[in-house]
Amino acid sequence: MPEPLTVDAREHGLAGDGVTNDQPAFQRLVDALGTAAAADGRPRVLRVPAGRYLMRDRPTVWRSGVSLIGAGRGATCFVLANPGARTTPVPLAWFTTKQHGAGPDNHLADLTFAHFEIDGSGVSTEEYDVLAKGLGLQYVLRGRFSDLYIHDTAATGFGCDFLQDTVVEGVLVTGCGRQDSGEQMGGAGIGIGIGGWGRVERLTVTACTATGNGTNGIFLELQNADWPLPTGIRITACHAEDNRFGISDWGADGLLVTSSTMLGNHEAGFDVSSQGTSGIGGRGGIVTGCVIDGNVRDGIGLGNTPGPYAFRGNRISNNGRYGYWEHNLAGGDDEPTAGIVLEANDIRDNALDGVRVDATMTDTVLVDNRIRGNGRRSAGATEGGGTGVRCAALSLTDDEAAWPPDGHRGKEVSVGGQTALVTWNTTTELALAPVRPGADTAWADGVPADGSAYRLPAAPPLRAGLTVDAAVSRPRMHGNTIGDGQLVKTQTHGMCVTRDGRWTDGRVVDNDLSQNADAPTLFDTPPSGGTWRDNED
Repeated sequence: MPEPLTVDAREHGLAGDGVTNDQPAFQRLVDALGTAAAADGRPRVLRVPAGRYLMRDRPTVWRSGVSLIGAGRGATCFVLANPGARTTPVPLAWFTTKQHGAGPDNHLADLTFAHFEIDGSGVSTEEYDVLAKGLGLQYVLRGRFSDLYIHDTAATGFGCDFLQDTVVEGVLVTGCGRQDSGEQMGGAGIGIGIGGWGRVERLTVTACTATGNGTNGIFLELQNADWPLPTGIRITACHAEDNRFGISDWGADGLLVTSSTMLGNHEAGFDVSSQGTSGIGGRGGIVTGCVIDGNVRDGIGLGNTPGPYAFRGNRISNNGRYGYWEHNLAGGDDEPTAGIVLEANDIRDNALDGVRVDATMTDTVLVDNRIRGNGRRSAGATEGGGTGVRCAALSLTDDEAAWPPDGHRGKEVSVGGQTALVTWNTTTELALAPVRPGADTAWADGVPADGSAYRLPAAPPLRAGLTVDAAVSRPRMHGNTIGDGQLVKTQTHGMCVTRDGRWTDGRVVDNDLSQNADAPTLFDTPPSGGTWRDNED
């Protein structure tokens, strides 16, 4: 007799008591449903009632045409553990190229994963293993992943690759990448490998939240340098907070990122670089309508890409170093980046330069941006200690201080042989970044004792709206407001070209460079060629 189209897991041997190892019964049931779906071409649904289902020491190999539906986050929870197999990663479900021969002609189709929780806190491997995920599926066609809560996995939480005609929606990932030092591959909240389906991968990631994950909140990563960069991928209405990087494009073509928030991430809110497996940065993307705020270092970090890329209508604010940083990582593509567009962005209140160029660019366009009130890291060197100094897990207070608000933003404070990064400050309190994503303290070796001596370095003297420290050719700069309306101005100049910078054959027209602290411009290397007219200074 064929398997019914919908099956209740409790009626087929799963206990859901948090003690019984349900993995063997789970695998048998998935296999039976997969075999039935393959026989008659009719997808099956495995419904799992409320309970805690222990998946111990072995991952479950998934089958095409089998959907997994729980009773809701916090109600149906799959508990992953490997006490008897410390060298074995235990994702809830896996199907991969290396282990199972997954590919375009051997894929998973017509499946939904929805309404359940994955607790990965019970899995620890002897060495970091990228396969110690919550979900680890490759080559999925017509998939839907909805209303999932994945947390505390040793590697990436949602680590599924090559998703065609697929939607990832309402997925919450937090505390994933526990065993990732921050330098290893994977360790993200949502990590999606791309390129396996060819030139177009139709994928939407929407309304997802990624917090406190070891590497990325959400990243896309081209898996083979010889593959074409895929287009057709969208990230919309997502939130990335307290990850090493918020959202990263490591190899897509034309990634569309809209209406998302990237807050308090440790390296950058949005990142394009060569850090992925293939060593290739994304290109042709559009980031629009996003809030990129309060990241510990940079708002946007972009490099190792030939371009183009466009950033339109974003708020890029309160970041601990630069609002936008053009740079190349060593070992990656370092050819000139062409066709970068910064249009109608609000780039304000960042610690150093609003826009910083440290890599060669051509045909750059800056139009109608408001680059104002940057250079907030304006306070001089200071030190203190003794009575009135108190340290807490994420703060340092000196009752005798009179610091300019946010004047120490992004600085490294030294206390008793330890250091921590300042995210913002009041006149007497320094707020500190966690020592790593997801941590609850800024101190690697414990909270310093009250009264401990501390030291803060001086701010750099130049903190401009736009600083050029590399060769920029054929730029177009029009209609920008680059100034500082604060009562105490901190943005020293509207535009700086350093001794190592070049600004050639540019068209700079109708920009307002007035109201900066020191001067409208500072040209250690004067611009050459092109047009400079009708700019207010």
